[in-house]
Amino acid sequence: MRARLQKVVLAGLLTFSLCVPAFGLHQAIPAQSSHRKRKLHLRRARWNPVFRPSRDSLLRQNAEIDRLELPRIQNQAELDRLVASGDLVALPEGETVRIDPTLDPDRRYCRPWTRDFLQDLSAAYFSEFHDQIQVNSAVRTVQVQKKLRRHNRNAAPEKGETASSHLAGITVDIQRRGMTREQIAWMQAYMMPLRDQGLIEPEEERRQWVFHVAVSGSYGDWRQSRTVIGEPSVNQPAEGPQPEALAANRTEQ
Repeated sequence: MRARLQKVVLAGLLTFSLCVPAFGLHQAIPAQSSHRKRKLHLRRARWNPVFRPSRDSLLRQNAEIDRLELPRIQNQAELDRLVASGDLVALPEGETVRIDPTLDPDRRYCRPWTRDFLQDLSAAYFSEFHDQIQVNSAVRTVQVQKKLRRHNRNAAPEKGETASSHLAGITVDIQRRGMTREQIAWMQAYMMPLRDQGLIEPEEERRQWVFHVAVSGSYGDWRQSRTVIGEPSVNQPAEGPQPEALAANRTEQ
C-alpha cells in the first residue's frame, strides 16, 4: 500500500513539473502577441495623411512633365548642361530654408517655379513658426534613381508612366519628421488649395517621412498674377489651418 502511494505521489509531482513550464509558456505568448498588436495599432493610428501616395498621383505628376515637354534627366552630363543654361536653378537656402547636409551638392537644383514655391512656402512657414523647412531631396538623374531603387523598393521607377518626377527637376521632398502635429496640419492646409487648383501635386511619404511635392509649371504664372493685382505671393491661410476642414478633406479622400 505504501509503495503504491509513493508511486502515485511521484507520478503527480512529475506531471506537475512538466505542466508548469508549459503553462508559463502558454501565458507568455498571448501577452507578447497582444503587445505587438497594440504597437501596430498605434502606428496605424498615427499615420493618417491628407495627401496619400497613389498611382493616380504619379500619373498626374508625369502628365505635367509631358505637358511641359521636359526631359527625364539621364546622367550627370545632362544635368550639368541644364544648370549651365539656367533651366535648373539652385535650391533656396538661408533663414527660412535649410538643406539636408547629406544631400549631394549635384542634386541641390530644381526648376525655377519649384524654387518660387519653396520660397513662398518657407516664408509663410517661418512667419508662422519662426522655424525653417528642410529640403531632403530635389533633382535626380536616371542613373541616381536606378541606384536608389536597389536598396529602396518603394522608390518610383526611373522610366514609364509612373516614373519619379524628381527626374525632371519639378519635385522636392520636404522633411516631415520632427514637425509637430500643428506644423503638419499647417502644411496640409497651406498645400490643399494649391493642389485643388492644380498648381502642385503633394504626397506624404511614410517610409521617408517627407512631403513629396511636384510643382506645376503654371505656378510661376499664378504667382505673378497675384503680384500684379496686389495680393501676397504666398498662400498662407489667413487664420491658420482649420481642423474641421482638414477632417472633411480626409473623409472625401
